[in-house]
Amino acid sequence: MKIGVSGASGQLGKAIVAEIATRDVSVKLIGISRTPGSLPSGVENRLGDYDHPETLTAAYAGLDRLVIIPSADLRPGIRAVQNIAAIDAAIAAGVKHIVFVSVVGTRKQEEPALGAPFWVGEQHLINTAPAWTIVRMSFYAEAFALEVQMSAAAGVLTGLSENRVAYVSRDDLAGAVAGVLTGEGHIGAIYSATGPKSLTGAERAAAATKFIGKPFGFVVLTEAQLRGGLLQAGLPANVVNATASIQADFAAGAFDIVTGDVERLSGRAPKSLEDVLNALSGAEG
Repeated sequence: MKIGVSGASGQLGKAIVAEIATRDVSVKLIGISRTPGSLPSGVENRLGDYDHPETLTAAYAGLDRLVIIPSADLRPGIRAVQNIAAIDAAIAAGVKHIVFVSVVGTRKQEEPALGAPFWVGEQHLINTAPAWTIVRMSFYAEAFALEVQMSAAAGVLTGLSENRVAYVSRDDLAGAVAGVLTGEGHIGAIYSATGPKSLTGAERAAAATKFIGKPFGFVVLTEAQLRGGLLQAGLPANVVNATASIQADFAAGAFDIVTGDVERLSGRAPKSLEDVLNALSGAEG
């Protein structure tokens, strides 16, 4: 069986490749990216660029299963176009089963909402692909760690309201996706990869305090205050929009969901936010 990973040079793509390699050595792995050549020996590298759809059909040729990992491109409207192009190319190439990585809480939204291109991708996949699976991810625990490090001087985490988030580790998401790609019985399913617990702002501040070693608090801001602070810090408009969109989804409860899908698909219990932060502390130490 030939399995392709589209977006293989990114952190999630590399983690999925590693997971599959440890699960089933009989699988032929194909890594597809706009910068091929960065994957381990034994993985076939192919050029495939979401911004150049003409490269994708050839890159996806001969695959039995393919996972499409959307890009991190924050330019308005671009990621939705990329998602559609990748799905169309996979169908044209005759891929038998397409897996799409999305985000929890995905629903019909308009740009610049960060979830808008995932909704477009999901709907296009469902309406056009012969066999599909969607794996929705919660917010990365590793991204929370970066947020804490960037906020260390102020010692404050912020939100648009008191909210809960069930952070998932990148490796656990990779394990769940690998389980779909190498397993059976997943066609037509929509899974949500989450951590084991949904944490309040106060609980996240306590985790940040332990991680950094200095007191952290959690403060509720208005969207205008949040945007103003980010702009004052010199962040570009697309990053400000993305951050505000994420915080709005947090406030709406979109990431306040806990499932057993990671363990069901990967065969192991998901790591907690504290587990991830402890591991990062040890690595940095």
